[in-house]
Amino acid sequence: MTTDAPGNCSQRLRWFSDLGFGLFIHWSMDSQLGAVIGHSMAGASRHYLQRFIDDLPATFYPKKFDPQQWAILAKLAGVRYVVFTTKHHSGFCMFHTETTPFSLANTPYDGDITAEVIEAFRQHGIAIGLYFSPDDFYFLHGKGLPVRRGVRPEECAGLLDYNQAQLRELLTQYGKIDILFFDGHSDGLREVCWEMDPDIVVTRGAMPTPEQQIPGIQSTEPWEACVTMGTGWQYKPTNEQYKTGTQLIELLIETRAKGGNLLLNVGPKPDGELPIEQEALLREMALWNFVNGEAIHGVRPWRIPNEGDVWFTAAKDEGAVYACIEGETPWPQGGRRELCLSSVRAGEHTTVHVLGQADDLLAADGPAIEWRQEQDHLQIRVARMQRLYNNRRWPNPVVLKITDAHLGQIPPSVVTGLAHVDDDAPGCRLHGRLADLGEGDAVEVGFEFRLRKLLTESADAWQQSERQNLQSTGDVSAYVSDLQPGSVYEFRLFAQHRAVVVYGEHVTFRTPESGTE
Repeated sequence: MTTDAPGNCSQRLRWFSDLGFGLFIHWSMDSQLGAVIGHSMAGASRHYLQRFIDDLPATFYPKKFDPQQWAILAKLAGVRYVVFTTKHHSGFCMFHTETTPFSLANTPYDGDITAEVIEAFRQHGIAIGLYFSPDDFYFLHGKGLPVRRGVRPEECAGLLDYNQAQLRELLTQYGKIDILFFDGHSDGLREVCWEMDPDIVVTRGAMPTPEQQIPGIQSTEPWEACVTMGTGWQYKPTNEQYKTGTQLIELLIETRAKGGNLLLNVGPKPDGELPIEQEALLREMALWNFVNGEAIHGVRPWRIPNEGDVWFTAAKDEGAVYACIEGETPWPQGGRRELCLSSVRAGEHTTVHVLGQADDLLAADGPAIEWRQEQDHLQIRVARMQRLYNNRRWPNPVVLKITDAHLGQIPPSVVTGLAHVDDDAPGCRLHGRLADLGEGDAVEVGFEFRLRKLLTESADAWQQSERQNLQSTGDVSAYVSDLQPGSVYEFRLFAQHRAVVVYGEHVTFRTPESGTE
């Protein structure tokens, strides 16, 4: 008799994908220092470690901690699940535990922060997720081992039993837990979760969870992008640069258009309040969500993620497509824009609405929204009429709901290959494959490349290789030169037929440290 290997339940994975938007909360007692959470212990002197472990907990007293306020704000912003750092790499437990004195029990704070977070978010219908680090610097230090990431259980006697005991505490003391995020080697821990509750969804450790980046292509398999509002995970009082609210909303839209969930991080101050910059960004997202949230939750990817500045999600049950219109400049009240969509075709009963806006409004030049199906594209003229800001200018995406939506033009399909670096020249040959012509007899293909940047940095604009006109599928390559030595680049293959452009996955390569001798 054979049994299936433990893993995430397919029904629960569909439930997870429907949530769409989560709130990551990085918070521990070293928020008092404004340092990267936990990591400052790695490579630290013995004196630093002694003060971190023995002295720092004594000054952690979050007197302004109010998880109800966190939960209310999260719900307004459209958050459907929360992931709280119960134990980060330092090993400090933000919950009551019998396994170690390195926990809240040895701080001036009397309560159980994990319990209070769970209770508050649960009251507001937000699913509960816990972050847990199998790395434990306190435990390693106590064993006389070097403090570093990635220590496997077999390299440290007792570590797996220690982590399993803490995990069992978390899964028995706080009611039903929906999601677990393991930031480290999770063999022997995932299985404990599924043994205790088969409905638990394990994210990191069982599905892709890219940090500070969004994958280049859609996926029908669940994934989750973990993104900070600024550059740090934990509270960073100085030297911080935040994204704009518009950037965060657009990241949420892109993630959903590509089939993933966005786990957006906040880092509370040591006194328990959210930094005002982070609260303000969540409130900007709350206004956008109040108008447009149905385009984010319970949706699936459309045939392609976007046509230029228009990104798509699709309702999973009712045959509707949401077209999220982005733009570089604010959209003035009463101003009109025109769209020409090739991947969406109107049906006999199609309607087009602006989310949040009445359907019978008139702009200066006619009805606020007009549309018609041409032979190969859907033409839409739309005026934004709702006043959301005092200055009557709206910087964030406007969303159209297109009902009775049908598949339009079949796009080409491409696969990004590998890069072959020339060690003796400052160039590289990029490879890929045109997998399908779609509806076209011929398509233009080419490569785009740029220095690789995370979302914590300003990305350079894509540069293009020369385009090729292809009339059949097959391998494609192009040589690009004048690359910076010793740098990491990313590239992707693209194909264009008429107005539709499709892209392959982003692939990275590193150039040699020096060029020709």
